[in-house]
Amino acid sequence: MSEKASEVNSAAIARLAGVGRAAVSNWRRRHDNFPKPVGGTETSPTFELSAIERWLRDQGKLAEFPLRERAWQQTERHPEGAPVALRIAGSFLLTVRERPSMVVTYTADPGTPLAAPLPGAMAQALTSRFGPDHPIELPESLDGEIGLLRATGDLALEMGPGQAYEFLLGRYLDANPRQFTLTPSEPAELMAALVGGAPRSVFDPACGTGSLLRASAATEAVHAQESDADLAALTALRLAFATDPAVRIRVETGDSLRSDAFPGLAADAVLCHPPFNDRNWGHDELGYDSRWEYGFPARTESELAWLQHALAHVRDGGTVVMLMPPAAASRRSGRRIRADLLRRGALRAVIALPAGAAPPYGIPLHLWVLRRPGAESRPGHHLLLVDAGAVPGQGAERAPWQAVRAAALEAWQSFDRTGALRERPGISRVLPVIELLDDDVDLAPARHLPLPVAGGAAELASVRDRLAATLRRTTELAPPAATPGEPARWPTTSIGELARAGTLLMRAGGSGTAPPSGAAPPVLTEHDVMAGTAPSGILPAGRPESPVEEPVLTEPGDVVVPVLGGGAIARVVDEAEAGAALGRNLYLLRADSAALDPWFLAGFLRGTANNRQASSYASTATRLDVRRLQVPRLPLADQRRYGERFRTLARFEEALRQASRLGERLVQGLYDGLTDGTVRPE
Repeated sequence: MSEKASEVNSAAIARLAGVGRAAVSNWRRRHDNFPKPVGGTETSPTFELSAIERWLRDQGKLAEFPLRERAWQQTERHPEGAPVALRIAGSFLLTVRERPSMVVTYTADPGTPLAAPLPGAMAQALTSRFGPDHPIELPESLDGEIGLLRATGDLALEMGPGQAYEFLLGRYLDANPRQFTLTPSEPAELMAALVGGAPRSVFDPACGTGSLLRASAATEAVHAQESDADLAALTALRLAFATDPAVRIRVETGDSLRSDAFPGLAADAVLCHPPFNDRNWGHDELGYDSRWEYGFPARTESELAWLQHALAHVRDGGTVVMLMPPAAASRRSGRRIRADLLRRGALRAVIALPAGAAPPYGIPLHLWVLRRPGAESRPGHHLLLVDAGAVPGQGAERAPWQAVRAAALEAWQSFDRTGALRERPGISRVLPVIELLDDDVDLAPARHLPLPVAGGAAELASVRDRLAATLRRTTELAPPAATPGEPARWPTTSIGELARAGTLLMRAGGSGTAPPSGAAPPVLTEHDVMAGTAPSGILPAGRPESPVEEPVLTEPGDVVVPVLGGGAIARVVDEAEAGAALGRNLYLLRADSAALDPWFLAGFLRGTANNRQASSYASTATRLDVRRLQVPRLPLADQRRYGERFRTLARFEEALRQASRLGERLVQGLYDGLTDGTVRPE
């Protein structure tokens, strides 16, 4: 690998050492022996990675060079870009999975050159998984990639080949949030479950990072198309690690609507999260395309173009599950296509998800379940409508994802099996198609579901009593008047330094799979931490042929910190939440109770100034570098004094949340009761 690939900038040095950029600038000014720049610019210099590593070790600022960070640096700083490095690393890891001894051969001695047969072995491994026309190009010689392959091999020894590639790909996707739309694991698993059974072949025409196909249960073949050539290659490798070796994988590059790479494909199932609101989908060029079996989509109806593309690539009786924006169910420009989908029995169900299930997170997306009509398939004269976002939660809280998933699956499986369903007011209902074929053909579930029976005055009286009790408790818990003091000048330390000293354990969430059978712990999600609610997520299902990846489980006293959004949030896990799996975009800090009080830690992590100096604003979402957060160096007795005050504040905050929820419920209940007649105005 060229010299540049072993260079790091000030931000990377700060990340390696667990400090802020200002600390790196101070080291350069105060230490004459700090390594000199070898590249970059005057305002953004770069330094030789090995020299930085030696200096940090000599200064006692880096007890052990993080292996994951070394592998990521080799990937991120590759002279031809991270996508090329990920193709090489992923191909190497795929070969290692088939020949485990290879990783030992290429990581044992840093001075040993790579053996000549390696590129050929890697090409052979790719051909065995993807066929002779695999989408991944490799350089003829990898002699210049020794640093990348050695770091990747070390990571494979620690994590396993598949997990090593998933880590590197995940870092690349996190570093480029504007380029990729990710489908979270929960809706992806639900979409795959709605297909049911074990389809022989599954297709995703807008595969992105391959989340839907990773969740599928294809037994013979996986087909995918992606417009970004780099992402198509990386997704192909990701699918190779996630599927059984017997499953054939074919990932093609190109715009699926304009340049269909699978014109003759008739898969058993199609899963798709298409681009939303794309006015440049090909309306002007594709007016006479044979795929528009249900009508030519308007320029504003790109999602209905993708939907018909999906139906054109599924066999008769095969299932299509689409993630759709809610506007697609009601826009007037799409009513004729919706009407024809209903008349011909292709559209079988519309399921509304709660807001926040998938990007864009601010709106409640829909799942459309379709079956391609055929001579042997049962015609559909009814439509299933489900509002899974209306599934009741605990009190005024939203329902956990397990309840959302269960409501959607139970309704669909019952309807698919019998053609009927026991109506759940406000949640699910089956309607004859003829009742939907009006001037609007509006398929939004909430518009057609009967409202649940109001509780009336008795229930509202109960809510009012609970609100009054909560308000009294809020008054009791209100903090006393603040005692004035001088700005603090105490010495501080960073979370990164505490982690290196062994005072606390730091773990990132988002990994782990549920066992193929048996109970799985609930997942503490980012939303749960922000809203102060109970764990509501579910682990993605593991595969019988793959080892179960253990999630990070919470324990009482753990401090959980979200890393996205820019909010000053830190939550201390109590006995009721212990044992939950840690979700994505969360960090867990497990303090040594003999040296660090968890409530003291959580309280100081919530400081606004603390969060500002540890946040990055380079992307569309503010990201918190947890290692850079600062904590005062105080005796344990003083920590506990602060910790008790922070604990009291947390109880007051929770009482305020509960009062707000009950107040909203009472107000809405009164509006509903007064308008439906169950409450009198007197």
